[in-house]
Amino acid sequence: MLASISPVGEATRRQRWSITVSAYLLASAMGGALIGGLLGTLGAVAGTASLSRSWALGTIGLAALGGAAIDAGWLPIRLPSWRRQVDERWLTTYRGWVYGGGYGLQLGAAVMTIVTSAITYAALLAALVVGSSRGGATIGLLFGVVRALPLLSTVRLRSPQRLRRFHARVEAAARPAELMTIAVQVIVATVAGTLAVASST
Repeated sequence: MLASISPVGEATRRQRWSITVSAYLLASAMGGALIGGLLGTLGAVAGTASLSRSWALGTIGLAALGGAAIDAGWLPIRLPSWRRQVDERWLTTYRGWVYGGGYGLQLGAAVMTIVTSAITYAALLAALVVGSSRGGATIGLLFGVVRALPLLSTVRLRSPQRLRRFHARVEAAARPAELMTIAVQVIVATVAGTLAVASST
């Protein structure tokens, strides 16, 4: 996706990178807010808002800790996911703002394409546990924005040579990115666990 929606790729399709990326960022934020708001509403109906703050924080902390263990390979659990990716044919069929928005909406909504990290489910669980549509939408919005931000790293790719070097850097950064995701989940688990203990005393 990063390589497809770059200034080089957009120029070959006679599309404007700025318009495509703006549509992508906005739609990703909207997709995250939609799924988060739905889960927050579901949590409100299920009564999760009536649960104690320490229980909610503890649940989020355990989910993040479990997610870190799964992503690190310490727990032999396969994440539930379907093997679906966005349709690359859109790139040559629709205008930039259409496929940018379509891709962003699907990826921001978290579960419409393949799920590669347990942090996705930790974020969705947080939206559910918060027990309000506004709170869930806020969590989902943040998720969607963070998920879309890497696309901005392609802004300087205005030649095939730069694009090839970018490909090499992305491949080299795959493992560090995985470790960073695990570290973020451990930090979330630690903070949530600390707040849970503080709330219960």
